Amino acid sequence: MTKNSARSVYLLIVLVVVLLDRWTKHAVAQRIALYSHIQIIPGFFRLTHTENTGAAFSLFADSPAPWKTALLIAFSVIALLVVSVLLWKNHHAHIATGVGLSLIMGGALGNLWDRLARGRVVDFLLFYYKRYQWPVFNLADSAILVGAGLLVLEILFHKSGAHQEPAQN
Repeated sequence: MTKNSARSVYLLIVLVVVLLDRWTKHAVAQRIALYSHIQIIPGFFRLTHTENTGAAFSLFADSPAPWKTALLIAFSVIALLVVSVLLWKNHHAHIATGVGLSLIMGGALGNLWDRLARGRVVDFLLFYYKRYQWPVFNLADSAILVGAGLLVLEILFHKSGAHQEPAQN
């Protein structure tokens, strides 16, 4: 795969993530009243329409700071710039890195879109077991998490060419 074709694939991943994120958030906002839910798997998973003014997984959502939204937008823009540069420079041999960065970029763009348009992000995926539950999240958050996981796996398990072949005498 050439660098340009790899970049095209990565851009397509970003576009698919943003479009799926926009579509799912719109569908939830249109079909499920705010703070209502639809049970999918009893005792484990439901769709719950919430709006998050904080970061991913409701981090800082309870903070009353007036500058919180502006700070989250600024952080998102800076992260997007960094990810864009890394993605542009990514060598085509590091597919997991490219896919991971693309997922992060698509998720960040999806959540940034909400923040810029409404000052909050639509969340709707709720996993729980008895009294324990994960914070409500969305597809963009999932893409960011999976992308970060791919980057961690790439760091942990990537073998450089020097370590793959034994030294020849």
